[in-house]
Amino acid sequence: MNLSIRTAIPSDYDAIACITADAYLGARYFENVDHPYMRKILQVAERAAVAQMIVAERDGAVIGSATLAVYGDEWADVALPDELEFRLLVVDPAVQRSGAGRSMVEYILAHAKSLPGINALSLTTGEDWVSAHALYQRLGFSRAPERDWPIPENGKMLRVYRMEL
Repeated sequence: MNLSIRTAIPSDYDAIACITADAYLGARYFENVDHPYMRKILQVAERAAVAQMIVAERDGAVIGSATLAVYGDEWADVALPDELEFRLLVVDPAVQRSGAGRSMVEYILAHAKSLPGINALSLTTGEDWVSAHALYQRLGFSRAPERDWPIPENGKMLRVYRMEL
């Protein structure tokens, strides 16, 4: 199976929205797509208009995506001035643990190293996304618990990880 990571294009947006909904609802972060945050993140064209997005594609099908942001960007939640942050990294639940998430993170890491003024990579992940925590730790990320923050709508804690480049 051939996996590639590339910049998202408009024809990917429907697949990104479906994968994002499946991942977030499957993890029980929200009850349905009518939640205001879900409505916001499912507006993929609007997100792509202001933030860089990547996809993982396997055998012609989009199976994952992530959004990249730097300090001050509309989609940056935790990025410090010298960090590239990635958000909304999702993999189709049907193919999770297939290497797509790891490949996207490796792509983002290489991209971050190419950016002037960027000295670290940061991310936020759900407190109970155990497999994601294990992946980030295996790749060299460290916890930054002083930067953790709650989701206002449901009180679940979001964990921050960081990697010096």
